[in-house]
Amino acid sequence: MKLSLSVRVSETSSKKDSTHTFVQLTELAANIGYEAMCMRASQVGIHSPLEEITAVRKQAESLNLKISMITGDFPVPLNNDEGPDGLRNITPYLDLTELLGSNLIRIAMKVEEDIVWAQRAADEASERGIRIAHQSHTQSLFETVDGSIDVLKRVDRDNFGIIYEPANLDLCAQDYGVETLKRFSPYLFNVYLQNHIRRPEGNTHLLTWIQGVVPHDPIRLQDEGGIDFPIVFEGLEAIGYDGYVTVHQAFREIMEPEDAAEQSYDYLMQFCK
Repeated sequence: MKLSLSVRVSETSSKKDSTHTFVQLTELAANIGYEAMCMRASQVGIHSPLEEITAVRKQAESLNLKISMITGDFPVPLNNDEGPDGLRNITPYLDLTELLGSNLIRIAMKVEEDIVWAQRAADEASERGIRIAHQSHTQSLFETVDGSIDVLKRVDRDNFGIIYEPANLDLCAQDYGVETLKRFSPYLFNVYLQNHIRRPEGNTHLLTWIQGVVPHDPIRLQDEGGIDFPIVFEGLEAIGYDGYVTVHQAFREIMEPEDAAEQSYDYLMQFCK
């Protein structure tokens, strides 16, 4: 397994702005030992000029960092009603992915109608050797394990898969352990990791379709009482996963990006050796 650092580590609460430049983030990641960066529109997206996209790729390559995945717009991470719109015109996202030297795009799906558009997008992406994936996420067709498997089977494309993210599954009271990973195994394209503790007095409140509003508090990856990462990696080992494991958490409420990137790397290396 290879460790990737999401540029989300330095995003502000808007998810549209960053406290750090891509140069700063890549230098931080490379110095720590990450092998890749996970790209989001807060750095570059389909809205970015060609020269900016080119500069980002050159910067990553100069430090031997890959781009593990791209999230090409703001609606997808904001998880709003416009999130699935990219499926209706996937071409700009494919162009961005190729320009960044990546081969994986994160998309969003919320309603039944999105399934046929996901099929069409996957078909176009397949012609260019690019994969498409949906994250385990609240308020989406991928809230539950059973729902995720159903959509994956109905889209039925070899280049369409899932980004396993145990924290969102936990918010929806879903099992995220070994058996779930075995079910996801044929479709598993990426792994996102973040951590929290669910508790009634939690300061963060997130709406889910299946559980209503779930109060919780974000914590560091290495903190106990939240996601059971030993179980997560037991499952990943059981299915022979050897792809990217991405530090995806927004740490702004807990610590600075520099500390978050380093501490998360040190904690995860025990599992990824």
